[in-house]
Amino acid sequence: MYRSHTCGELRMEHAGQPVTLAGWVQTVRKFGSITFVDLRDRYGITQLLLGESLNAQLDQQPLGREFVVQVKGTVTERTAKNKNIPTGDIEITVSEFSVLNGSKTPPFTIQDDTDGGDELRMKYRYLDLRRNIVKQNLDLRYKVNRAVRNYLDSRNFMEIETPYLIKSTPEGARDFVVPSRMNPNQFYALPQSPQTFKQLLMVSGYDRYYQIVKCFRDEDLRADRQPEFTQIDCEMSFVDQEDVLNNFEDMTKHVFREIKGIEFNEPFPRMTWDDAMKYYGNDKPDIRFEMKLVDLGETGRGNGFKVFDDAELVVGINVTGCSEYTRKQTDELTDWVKRPQIGMNGLVYVKHNADGSLKSSVDKFFNEQALKLIADQCQSQPGDLILILAGKEERTRKAMSELRLEMGERLGLRDKNVYKPLWVIDFPLFEYAEEENRWVARHHPFTAPKPEHIHLMDDLSQYAKIKANAYDIVLNGTEIGGGSIRIFQRDLQEKMFSALGMTKEEADHKFGFLLGAFEYGAPPHGGIAFGFDRFCSLLGGSETIRDFIAFPKNNSGRDVMLDAPAAIDQVQLDELALSLVKK
Repeated sequence: MYRSHTCGELRMEHAGQPVTLAGWVQTVRKFGSITFVDLRDRYGITQLLLGESLNAQLDQQPLGREFVVQVKGTVTERTAKNKNIPTGDIEITVSEFSVLNGSKTPPFTIQDDTDGGDELRMKYRYLDLRRNIVKQNLDLRYKVNRAVRNYLDSRNFMEIETPYLIKSTPEGARDFVVPSRMNPNQFYALPQSPQTFKQLLMVSGYDRYYQIVKCFRDEDLRADRQPEFTQIDCEMSFVDQEDVLNNFEDMTKHVFREIKGIEFNEPFPRMTWDDAMKYYGNDKPDIRFEMKLVDLGETGRGNGFKVFDDAELVVGINVTGCSEYTRKQTDELTDWVKRPQIGMNGLVYVKHNADGSLKSSVDKFFNEQALKLIADQCQSQPGDLILILAGKEERTRKAMSELRLEMGERLGLRDKNVYKPLWVIDFPLFEYAEEENRWVARHHPFTAPKPEHIHLMDDLSQYAKIKANAYDIVLNGTEIGGGSIRIFQRDLQEKMFSALGMTKEEADHKFGFLLGAFEYGAPPHGGIAFGFDRFCSLLGGSETIRDFIAFPKNNSGRDVMLDAPAAIDQVQLDELALSLVKK
């Protein structure tokens, strides 16, 4: 055999034992007639001592970084111990070694503090994966996977695979499509999620389904988005919203217990979508800190300040303990909100000084009494700083949400080692797409409305009032999962399709299989899907999901290691009955 032990398991209790190790050379350090080598594998690092008797062989066969070697020797106690690694009390006194494979000089150092840039490391991802920090991320991903499977198995969920080659039913993100050779001029789509399949499994009587599954969306990329990603996809029959929330809150607690050793003894807080938007400006609030949004329309207007008087929304936040901000600091914040990504014209501040006095950037419009009304509404105390934005409602609310998060970051209130989960519930069923001049589903067209709101679907003017039986689980300002109770009656599903502007013929063409299934005893059902990559990245304290994917794409959707996507040859195009159009 190539090895009797791994490079991470030997300890002082193995002293005196003969062993055989195999792995990669991390470093080589020569001191006169002896040479020290750090040998690395997936499990750790062990120091090797090659004595004077091996000098001649080392001269003929020198070792370099990333050489694959096998060594035989005896476990001995190290003279200079290394307390930073588990094997730091021992070393292997080598009696013989052989080079199993040499290595070119790597394009970057294979260690945690590497000198390789992101694109270079992605090009040589098979080398980057050797770094300990990357191995730790993938190990965490595996452990989360295992914890989820164990939990779901204990709750009688059955894992069932669903197809990757399906029918394109555009509703949401853009599909990736796959041409069919056997059916010229026709295309499969890669699934954005197994949504309709898991609903069909409920019709089939498999009342508790799950799948840790690849999904595909042709979207612009960012830190927490990849063209192919993994979901923990789950569905249950004969349940209401409370059943789903309780089951998957317990699953989330189980994962935290297993992976982080964190115990959540209290139920996760719940917040309506309306309150999330009102107090945090977005539907995935970070509740690690307060700093809630305050509508200042009543107190802000009517003081002769045109910016406030003409605004659809005047909104503020109270930043605790920041009244000592200098002019330079407030000007920097003003520049921050003026950036194109935020899109505001300016920022107003009110300083609540330590002596109780109030000073603002718009003192010529607001007297002490007017500023006191603002301070009281914001529940400001001496030493605090009030920041105010005004303008169009949607843009201003979004901008203040971003400013709140930015202040939380600057003040160290967004500690990645603190976890604050919550449920956001009672989402709108519809949202109005201005560019399309129609109502669209906020989640997807299979989401059920609240039972008491079904009758409102008959009146187009009431669509904005209809609430969905939908829910998201949010962790530290990031949505890690979302789901809903589904429509399971044909007539209600047809009504939903009609509300979204589909004709009966379109609905039958796209979803006839599902509508037909609903006529054969479909049970009430609902479910949820967790963003597996995103969940892992939050547990690992990272801002990007790419750190937890073995072979990710870059921000342009390219695999720079494989150089994909790439052109295909004319023979393949001809077989697929395709011709290319030059752009």
